[in-house]
Amino acid sequence: MAREPNGGVIARLGIAQTLAWGSTYYLPAMLATPMAHDLGVSTPTIFAAFSAALIVSALLGPSAGRMIDRAGGRPVLAATSIVFAIGLAGLGLAHGAIGLFAAWLVLGVGMGAGLYEAAFATLVAFYGNRSRGAITGITLIAGFASTVGWPLSTFMEAHIGWRGACLAWAALHLTLGLALNLSMPGGTLARAPEEAASLPSTPRQPVSPGVPSQRLASVALAFVFAATWFTSTAMAAHLPRLLQAGGASLATAVMVGALIGPAQVGARLLEFGFLRKLHPLFSARIAAALHPAGALAFGVFGAPAAALFGVLHGAGNGILTIAKGTLPLVIFGPDGYGRRQGVLMVPARMAQALAPWLFGMCLDAFGAKALWLSSGLGIAAMSMLMCIRQVDQPVEARMRTGLSS
Repeated sequence: MAREPNGGVIARLGIAQTLAWGSTYYLPAMLATPMAHDLGVSTPTIFAAFSAALIVSALLGPSAGRMIDRAGGRPVLAATSIVFAIGLAGLGLAHGAIGLFAAWLVLGVGMGAGLYEAAFATLVAFYGNRSRGAITGITLIAGFASTVGWPLSTFMEAHIGWRGACLAWAALHLTLGLALNLSMPGGTLARAPEEAASLPSTPRQPVSPGVPSQRLASVALAFVFAATWFTSTAMAAHLPRLLQAGGASLATAVMVGALIGPAQVGARLLEFGFLRKLHPLFSARIAAALHPAGALAFGVFGAPAAALFGVLHGAGNGILTIAKGTLPLVIFGPDGYGRRQGVLMVPARMAQALAPWLFGMCLDAFGAKALWLSSGLGIAAMSMLMCIRQVDQPVEARMRTGLSS
């Protein structure tokens, strides 16, 4: 029989992803200020080092994906646990800007091969077309990375300092993270002949005239991922200040920020329960429209609509995170998924690195009207998704059978 996604594998990989995200992507928000003070650099310098790590992760993503396609995810993810530990230890031992940037560049290597794209590729390498539910499960668990990571980093910084916090995160990667990643199934569908022989033959269908070329679909998805990741990162960095610029109080801004995480998880539960019965393009199109819709409500009604804006933004971001894993699978199939995913995410990582700086400039210059930028990107992303038609029915039927199981 074809492999079915295993709940234990999803849980272990989800916990490992929570650790990876909480100790890297969500680290500067809590530790940047004490880190800058101790190292004698400005806070923007800390975020510049973080942006450099994102650029490194973008450049290494395609190579990491290709390795997972060939050998499966276990060796790659296990190696990233060690890389994360080295980078965090280096950060905790840094004594100036050079050590700071060197440590973040090492962390960038780990991020390029150890975050969502690698986890999704690991699942696809092992489960093939049946990975959609597993991808959603991973994002459901790791969606709490900031919920866990921010308080834990804050607690550790208060009791053992930011250096101790970095070293503690490194220790967690060498123990918990490494153990979880080593427990992943080995190999790929292509490397399991006894199982591959039992799989039904599913030859690749020719692209019909109504379906755009793979090149056009790739360009469209790369743009969609870059636009949505830009907005997601910009909101993560500037949401409280943005809401205050639009007339909301600080207390309201904090409350709205607290709503985004639950909104993301709630939307992912909806995707897992109902929307996964539909084609992923349908849910992605809806999700891309939610941020502009929330921004319109906030622009028209001001502070009373701040909570609605936060919920709609969070829900859209939650579903789009899943779409980043499922759309390449349903459109192109599992062959070469890891490499293709890495290539598609290069512009997104670059946009992510630029987002805090560029959106911050717009916010300084235009106030809440900076939402025109993020809303325009959301509308453009939705338009690009509308240009991608669903795959022809024979392939789609197979995908629904596999991805909905």
